[in-house]
Amino acid sequence: MLETATSPASPAPQLRGADRSSLLLRIAKLVTQSGEYVCLVRDVSWTGLRLRLFHELPDETFVFLQLANGEIYPVEKIWTKGDQAGFRFAEPVDVSEFISEPSPWPRRPIRLKIEAPGLAFVGSTAISVNLKDLSQGGARVEAFGHLMIGQPLRLLIDGLPERWGRVSWRRGFDHGMAFEHQFRLDELAAHALTLQPLKPAGDKADARYA
Repeated sequence: MLETATSPASPAPQLRGADRSSLLLRIAKLVTQSGEYVCLVRDVSWTGLRLRLFHELPDETFVFLQLANGEIYPVEKIWTKGDQAGFRFAEPVDVSEFISEPSPWPRRPIRLKIEAPGLAFVGSTAISVNLKDLSQGGARVEAFGHLMIGQPLRLLIDGLPERWGRVSWRRGFDHGMAFEHQFRLDELAAHALTLQPLKPAGDKADARYA
């Protein structure tokens, strides 16, 4: 259950009273002390926003919301109910800019910064790798061996299902891998939670935007 004992039956007045613009399921991520987790922005106003969740959130009040264009917004959790949650912005936002997500670069899918050891197999040769980030369609890995661009490989990360794909780019030891078959968004959310378990409340201070 995502609903908390202190959750109101409806969004807080600060969020409900402001004019809203529907975003129709804009993919974003919450950056917390436990890790980074996928969410969907359902609607937004200049004071706050409502998110659709895929699992329970970390027991943290102050977190960050990051959009696909890289813009980061400090937010405060106000309520949770079922798979929905309401957050208040630390300061008023430009709603039209939030919705348009301006960026000088082409739009990229949400990437979750997740680190985990694993192996990349090129044929029967195993190369040690460290997962650095994960998206629906690919991953960035630090590889302790030479991988050629376009090279097919099989990626094994503990906590993830086996993934087949190809090397799409290389910068030093960092390599980008494009998966043959993308994760569904709910699958990515579930795998992110497996790789980044929620920390018990006693393990961290609820620092303001720590």
